[in-house]
Amino acid sequence: MTSPFRQVLRQALGHALEYLEQLEQLPVGATASLSQLRQRLELPLPDTGMEATQVIDELVEATRGGIIGNAGGRFFGWVIGGALPAALAADWLTATWDQNAALYACAPAEAVIEEVCGSWLKQLLGLPLGASFALVSGCQMAHFTCLAAARHALLARRGWDCEQDGLSGAPRMRILSSGARHGSIERAIRLLGLGNRCVLDLPTDEHGRLQATTLNNALAEDTNRPTIVLLQAGDLNIGAFDPFAELIPLAQQAGAWVHIDGAFGLWAATSPAYRHLLAGAEQADSWATDGHKWLNVPYDCGYAFVAHPQAHRASMSHRASYLSHEEEARDQIDWNPEWSRRGRGIATYAALRQLGREGVADLIERCCRHAQALARQIGDLPGAELVWEPQINQGLVRFLDPSPRASAADHDSHTDAIIAAIMESGEAFFSGTTWQGQRCMRISVCNWQTNEADVARAFAATAQALKQAREKRDQAGL
Repeated sequence: MTSPFRQVLRQALGHALEYLEQLEQLPVGATASLSQLRQRLELPLPDTGMEATQVIDELVEATRGGIIGNAGGRFFGWVIGGALPAALAADWLTATWDQNAALYACAPAEAVIEEVCGSWLKQLLGLPLGASFALVSGCQMAHFTCLAAARHALLARRGWDCEQDGLSGAPRMRILSSGARHGSIERAIRLLGLGNRCVLDLPTDEHGRLQATTLNNALAEDTNRPTIVLLQAGDLNIGAFDPFAELIPLAQQAGAWVHIDGAFGLWAATSPAYRHLLAGAEQADSWATDGHKWLNVPYDCGYAFVAHPQAHRASMSHRASYLSHEEEARDQIDWNPEWSRRGRGIATYAALRQLGREGVADLIERCCRHAQALARQIGDLPGAELVWEPQINQGLVRFLDPSPRASAADHDSHTDAIIAAIMESGEAFFSGTTWQGQRCMRISVCNWQTNEADVARAFAATAQALKQAREKRDQAGL
């Protein structure tokens, strides 16, 4: 008997390979409009079904032009990686096996794979081998997991059991952070019931780093409050790294929990050329990073690490009579906020085996080289300005309005217009940001496929956008 999966999976494979093999020719940005996509996809809910092969064919056709090309090497927006071949194939197998990776009992192989991934990742990232870990949906939930452990530990020191008694009446906590923190921190704090008002944003130096004197003064202001210090390993705009070796001992001497947001920057630890940026980071209490950024595994995949396993487990674990537990096995629900969850460790396992230590380091260093080349080359163009030269894979440029009386707002508008023109060309994808009060184009290189040819195409598209803007102004007599 022919399997009902065979034909439709072959068809899906054909569509997938066609897409991946055309990435170099396809526009990187979307070419279909919102109204077009809605018109194609907002169909009446059918009363009767249809053949699976027809569903897949029509799905591919309906989404044509609405798929962003972040899987390829010309995507430089936000901090989004692609998918390594082994990781993508492993992710397909993850969906095929369809295990609930919550317990060893219902997904034995996947539970062991996560054990191995946790060990490998700690070795790669230079973290304490005794730290606990969790594979979660992304860095936001990694923050949530780590900060839940911090909340448990800090309140327990004051005799408060937040898991049993909640937060009503609990000692009010505070979080000390630089103003460069990512928005995912705020959402994690809200979900944990701490509230955004518990965060005190501290100023940084000209390199985006929190300084010891600044932190020390903040710690001394209210010594009675349970305190979390949030440090950056690669902030989202300029890739800044806080001086961990100075700051962490200060915070811990004051009784604070130190959490490091290393969504992408923590991966610098894998590179001999960049690991100095993380000197002292291993002394922290918790760390968060993503796999679907610089490790180039498919969405969704983040990693949380906690130096205090007891606090981590106490904040997450659950037991019920109907669950089956193996004393010697690791049950994922003891460490994760999710219950029903896919086996995201499988893609991580495959990616790490495909790359090895040297391959991960090479991936990090190649991305950094490409980011630096792009930022310098674009910054040298007439009408462009290099705002921040990348120290890792994040850089900033802006585009100056050539009008004689151009204001800061004019430069901001011109920068957004040039970004839009580059996107319209389909040759590259960049995103904008506001940094220190001025609009900039972010250059973020995070994809394993990015090469010199991709950099050249992105540079040429930027140069062409600037040229067309000048010609348009000349024609208008401006």
